[in-house]
Amino acid sequence: MHWSINTLPLPLYVELGVHSLSGLLWTLLLLFLWHCYRMGSDLPLAAHAQGGKAVSRRLAMSCSGSCAGRKYNEQSMETEEDEETGQGYVTPVLSHALFPVQASTEARKLYSALQEYAKRYSWAGMGRIHKGLREQVRLNDHSTIQKPQLFFLPDVPSVPFLPRDAHRHDIEVLEANYHVILAEFQAVYQRGIDFKVGWTSMGPKGQAVFPLYSAGVCVAANCRSCPYTYRTLLSLRTFISSNSLGSAGFWLLGPGSTLGSSYGPTNTRLRCHLGLQTPPLCELVVGGEPQCWSEGHCLLFDDSFLHTVSHKGPPEAGPRVILSVDLWHPNVAAAERQALDFMFSPDL
Repeated sequence: MHWSINTLPLPLYVELGVHSLSGLLWTLLLLFLWHCYRMGSDLPLAAHAQGGKAVSRRLAMSCSGSCAGRKYNEQSMETEEDEETGQGYVTPVLSHALFPVQASTEARKLYSALQEYAKRYSWAGMGRIHKGLREQVRLNDHSTIQKPQLFFLPDVPSVPFLPRDAHRHDIEVLEANYHVILAEFQAVYQRGIDFKVGWTSMGPKGQAVFPLYSAGVCVAANCRSCPYTYRTLLSLRTFISSNSLGSAGFWLLGPGSTLGSSYGPTNTRLRCHLGLQTPPLCELVVGGEPQCWSEGHCLLFDDSFLHTVSHKGPPEAGPRVILSVDLWHPNVAAAERQALDFMFSPDL
């Protein structure tokens, strides 16, 4: 389309007699508009050819993010290959990858539970859990130092013993209530160690457990016997109280006893021991690293590492007593904790 400057309405410049100035201004305006039009409509062919794949990739990623919510109930899960696919664990799982045929019955049960969870909520953030379930068949390939027996969550930084800062709030709460917790234990202990009054796992040489939570279920009668300790547990921010991976209670180990080397069920939790009665020559070895309990202080460790407990003190030293509490590993995200609560629900 060609426009004639003579056909365009001119403002008051005509009345002022400045035709040359107004013509120049209108010419510059038209040239500017034409330049903007050309810049917006013409794409450099070379740049288009080089950037086509990148643009397509960005469009595809944008579509997968915006359309994922409509496809959750239609698609099965995919393997998140992390750096290979460029996707993080917080992105939705959107593939038809089949579950490994050689997977164990327990892994298949957990996979079904995760599918049910995703139908109710979302696949978003389930990448690590999905990857862990698909790799359960390789649990036996893990090192002999760390080998969780039930579920391994990939890419969780793990060390045998963790610093207090990993769960500073909960550790400070437990230690601040040490004296009251100890008093409630002593009251229970004086009633005698017997199944009839709530004790379990009684073994030779003074081994016994007085559970407050057992596999995610509150032991109501025992909690009523220790009301302050029970309220203290509920005040913790990371206590695993809703699934079968979490427990809490008083653990006794008599003199001359050793609990053989074993692995915990998962690396998604940490075990916190508050020392109540800690005679000399009591030791906890985790992943080859030895530590000793101290009365009124907490030890925080990952029991998915090979660990051993021993009490080599004299008979008159009395039992070693700790309050054991299972806490979430700080590197397990909130969405993953919610999914694991569902998958390991005591009701399933």
